Amino acid sequence: MLLDQQVDLLIHLGDVGTVEVIDALAVEKPGSDDQIEAHVIFGNTDWDLETLAEYAQDLDVEVDHPVGRLPLGERQLVYCHGDDAAAIENAVAQKVDYLCHGHTHRASDTRRGATRVINPGALFRASAYTVAVLDTDADDVAFLTLPDR
Repeated sequence: MLLDQQVDLLIHLGDVGTVEVIDALAVEKPGSDDQIEAHVIFGNTDWDLETLAEYAQDLDVEVDHPVGRLPLGERQLVYCHGDDAAAIENAVAQKVDYLCHGHTHRASDTRRGATRVINPGALFRASAYTVAVLDTDADDVAFLTLPDR
């Protein structure tokens, strides 16, 4: 679904759980032999961080735990799981353009001062399974709901 949206990179915001989730991040760009850029951080339900991190790195999925930062031209995106209030407050205090986090399993798109705070929702333990696509050029967020599994 995300590749159909022609995304440039994938970010998983934690509660990975299994290596199969990391496998899903290690995919080729449509029409290319190149792997799409993918990043992962871990959440409060991820227990074997060392094994998951090694597995991700073996598949060329970047591990940015506990907080990731991506420059977007003159803008900046920070991402974390969302269970560390200090990480969220630090990003807001730095007035980063985008802060993406998971943890609550509720899709949301709000502003805290200069920072747009986005939670894509969840693919597990949620009433609806959702992901988000952030278009930083247009400053637009689209929430996509996965069909019932």
